[in-house]
Amino acid sequence: MHQTDSAQTIDPKIYALYDEYCHGGMDRREFLARASAAVVGGLAMAQAMFPRYANAQTVANTDVRIKTQYVQYASAGGSSGQMKAYLVEPAKAGPHPAVLVIHENRGLNPYIEDVARRLGLAGFLALAPDGLGPVGGYPGNDDAGTKLQAALEPKKLNQDMLNSAVFLKNHPLVNGRMGATGFCWGGGIVNHLAVELGSDLRCGVPFYGAAAETSKVPQIKADLMLHFASDDARINGQWPGFEAALKAQGVGHEAYVYAGTQHGFHNNSTPRFNPPAAELSWSRTLDFFKRTLVA
Repeated sequence: MHQTDSAQTIDPKIYALYDEYCHGGMDRREFLARASAAVVGGLAMAQAMFPRYANAQTVANTDVRIKTQYVQYASAGGSSGQMKAYLVEPAKAGPHPAVLVIHENRGLNPYIEDVARRLGLAGFLALAPDGLGPVGGYPGNDDAGTKLQAALEPKKLNQDMLNSAVFLKNHPLVNGRMGATGFCWGGGIVNHLAVELGSDLRCGVPFYGAAAETSKVPQIKADLMLHFASDDARINGQWPGFEAALKAQGVGHEAYVYAGTQHGFHNNSTPRFNPPAAELSWSRTLDFFKRTLVA
């Protein structure tokens, strides 16, 4: 992996507790209590970790350079048989290259919608499916969203994401080329889709996502760009085996680890956000999509 410098601002113990909290290891009350006991000022640090989505909007939903709408489509074998997603279309005439945007483990929150709008501005038809659509959609806060997503059957939720990719690939405004990006849980889904979609997925960009099963790596036909936080042992420990399998199968890939960053460094709604690393990883992502998806 290539290295990129950045800095931390919150005590590492609080970051570690927050990561455990985000991934279902404790509820909000326990997180705050343990943070308060961990370090001086821990409660204030913990409270600062919760997302502030007003900070996440970099592209307005009303921006005239894009067209946005929520769409519904069938999803056989998924959580309910129906799915909902946020679709962002460049204002200029299509067809366009397509990018599927996969959320974290809490549903389609405002941060992920903004990522889809950023891709729309860059000339891609972006679809951000809401895995919670079958159970009423993202509930407006991450605590409730995390609980809702944890209660879904993983196999059916994964099928909803796969069906969303098929829906996007077959969209009449798509030029036949599709990529995918995702964050945290969504990064793992990008790797999963690379296995399941084969040549239907041209490229994938997982941000700190769980690795695909090494036995299934031979099914991957997409080129991959993988972004990692330096302080993310849970995810980074999976990389050596995944990397070895990618090399053995000749799968095109490049990987970057961003020094001094935490899991979630691209999300600009929480203190884990690292502007230099987020900017560099995103510029690399856009360049990668342009190289692989634009004719």
